[in-house]
Amino acid sequence: MISTKVTIAGVEWNNPVTTASGTFGSGMEFADFMDIGRLGAVTTKGVSFTPWTGNPVPRIAETASGMLNAIGLQNPGVEVFVNRDLPFLKKYDTKVIVNVCGKTTEDYLKVVERLGECDVDMLEINISCPNVKEGGIAFGQNACSVEEITRQVKKYAKQPVIMKLSPNVTDIREMAKAAEAGGADALSLINTLTGTKIDIHKRKFVLANETGGLSGPAIKPVALRMVNQAARSVRIPIIGMGGIMTGEDAIEFLMAGATAVAVGTANFRNPMATAEVIEGIQTFLVNEGINDINEIIGCVN
Repeated sequence: MISTKVTIAGVEWNNPVTTASGTFGSGMEFADFMDIGRLGAVTTKGVSFTPWTGNPVPRIAETASGMLNAIGLQNPGVEVFVNRDLPFLKKYDTKVIVNVCGKTTEDYLKVVERLGECDVDMLEINISCPNVKEGGIAFGQNACSVEEITRQVKKYAKQPVIMKLSPNVTDIREMAKAAEAGGADALSLINTLTGTKIDIHKRKFVLANETGGLSGPAIKPVALRMVNQAARSVRIPIIGMGGIMTGEDAIEFLMAGATAVAVGTANFRNPMATAEVIEGIQTFLVNEGINDINEIIGCVN
């Protein structure tokens, strides 16, 4: 009997595969294509305290091996999530991870405090959001800010806290250590890389926001390197993501030191991508004669 169970911050998942925030909604759009209960966890779209309208359109653009998005974390707010989305997710035998976003520390804390009253398994804190009190610099681009917001969130959180790190930094190891020092229970990385695209015929930026987040296969080598660097720098578990399209891609992240993985852009190309990644992992374990997936986690470190 092969075991694919992994444990992150005391929470046991049936398998190491979740969804990357913003690529799966809260699962409602995918329920007709796959059994959501097959996932180790569902990571929701970003949830803010009040509704966010997001950025103006166009806000999506394809690239040669991925996509740019400048959605701007559009969402209806925490109350709609609690009353509409959460009851849907609780129908399934999967863990629920809520991605939390905000523009000030107080914004985050309000959402975290509200979710403390709910049947949610884990919180993922998106610190790639612009900190409006600090001139718009993302929380996750300054180590002191990373440690401080982690410490504040931990004071209010009733669930384990996963800090989602931005790759748009000089040294990911510094940010990983800062989150750990602030009390993070786990890390997830990487978020999208900042990029842009120009329409040469219109002589203008394709995205109304001018820049967006690059995701998909193009960023996988960068993501894999950063996950490995973080895994060598901290003792807390890591959820790795960035360009995972197949079970083989996921295995690379696990070997690099991730305890679990998140599938993102692949969901837009194939609504059954997460299920196929799980199947790919299981096939690899069978073919390699591995009885427990934990045997390969961090095996290249």
